[in-house]
Amino acid sequence: MGYPMAGHLARAGHQVTVYNRTATKSAAWCEDFAGANAPRAALTPREAAAESDIVFCCVGNDDDLRGVTGGADGAFAGMKRGAIFVDHTTASANVARELSVAAFKLGLAFVDAPVSGGQAGAQNGLLTVMCGGEQASFDTVRPVAMAFSRAFTRLGDSGSGQLAKMVNQICIAGLVQGLSEAIAFGQNAGLDMNQVLEVIGKGAAQSWQLDNRGKTMVADQFDFGFAVDWMRKDLGLVLDEAKRNGSRLPVTALVDQFYADVQQMGGRRWDTSSLIKRMK
Repeated sequence: MGYPMAGHLARAGHQVTVYNRTATKSAAWCEDFAGANAPRAALTPREAAAESDIVFCCVGNDDDLRGVTGGADGAFAGMKRGAIFVDHTTASANVARELSVAAFKLGLAFVDAPVSGGQAGAQNGLLTVMCGGEQASFDTVRPVAMAFSRAFTRLGDSGSGQLAKMVNQICIAGLVQGLSEAIAFGQNAGLDMNQVLEVIGKGAAQSWQLDNRGKTMVADQFDFGFAVDWMRKDLGLVLDEAKRNGSRLPVTALVDQFYADVQQMGGRRWDTSSLIKRMK
């Protein structure tokens, strides 16, 4: 995700320094965008963040995020006072609040900004970004981040972006399960499901999942998109937060277990639409 996002920033004319835990990826990125305002690769997060006004981050989970922000070589140690750290990781609301407090103590700002739109959204510069943090920091970041976004929206204080992403994942989990059941039902009934999807996609059943994953589910194709492992990580965050705030999520909890079944089938890296494999 971060690779094309950084590319959009460079193409928009920003001076970009990149860091990746795999140094060869940083070097490859610099080669790909060599003509875009002399991009540079750094050896540590601290070096990458030094003298930057805005630092964008996209890693895997809470521990990864703490790893690249904290310590002597972490981004926070290299950032100048008044700089803004923008985290695009899908992480917990707790870690967003934790790092926001840590940043404030150092004279920095922190915006939690998880994204939706997948790899295609990142490559096409059409991500939907849900943000939490101070209004002034958000206002500074937004025009820069629109280089890779179609929507960049503040939803409240620190942690609000992560909570909104959890709402997004709850919706997707239910939609994909419903679509899986519907396609399996139609196939068992002997219907031409590609034709059925064309018809119902023009009515009240229409959704992004139906439009973009329905026909590939019928074709048994799952080698693209958002991986099952990542979805289970995200749903784990959702269910942990639900325990804290007292929400009842019976469908989400059930679909999480269905994804565990897909993992057991060898589908850890299959697209989330592979949920239909359980039905066959």
